[in-house]
Amino acid sequence: MAHQATINAPTTTKELWGGGTSPFGASYGKLMMWFFLLSDAFSFSTLLVSLGYARYVHHASWPVVESVFYHFPFTHAHLPLLYVGLMTFILIVSSVTMVLAVDAGHTNDKKGVVFWLGLTIIGGLIFVGSQAWEWYTFIVGNETGVIKDVLVDGVVVSQEVKGANLQYNEYGHTLFANFFFFITGFHGFHVFSGVVLNFIIWLQALDGTLERRGHYEMVEKVGLYWHFVDLVWVFVFTFFYLL
Repeated sequence: MAHQATINAPTTTKELWGGGTSPFGASYGKLMMWFFLLSDAFSFSTLLVSLGYARYVHHASWPVVESVFYHFPFTHAHLPLLYVGLMTFILIVSSVTMVLAVDAGHTNDKKGVVFWLGLTIIGGLIFVGSQAWEWYTFIVGNETGVIKDVLVDGVVVSQEVKGANLQYNEYGHTLFANFFFFITGFHGFHVFSGVVLNFIIWLQALDGTLERRGHYEMVEKVGLYWHFVDLVWVFVFTFFYLL
């Protein structure tokens, strides 16, 4: 009977609507980071949808991606998408090290945060450097080039085209180069920004600033951002390189 009385005990209006509690326990900073990431997700979604539409409309002149991104540093072998796959693997591994850094922060493990966040920064720098190298090979193009009709001073003329820029490219339709520069450049800017943020938090962890605060929530905040840019790259890699 006592148990039944406890179950049927009335709940006051103050208990129901009084407030003062947070159902998920999320801080203001983490909520704002989620709002930012949500808005940024719309930007990348728009770019990828536009890429799909352009590819559908210009499918006849759209290049075969495997025939464009086949270079690998220090070798002249034809290795389709191998280096892009390696870049993707490095970025995914950096996401794992970020998870370990956040986990170390939850236990106030300063050494663990410094170590794992440092590895995350190294992975991000390798990815940004690899993307810069990929841009270089894309812009320079093949040694021979191709003969294409290009617009020069308002007149269409046939000339040898090597590499790619925003006006022409040897690989196929000009929009392919435009989307490549914009999408990978936009994402690369996000990764570089993430590296800068991670480095700032790494310095704060190293000099004990976060330890004196009594928590490592900033590691978790930058971790959210880093996981986001990693996830976005998975979509870019899938829709731009694989499909």
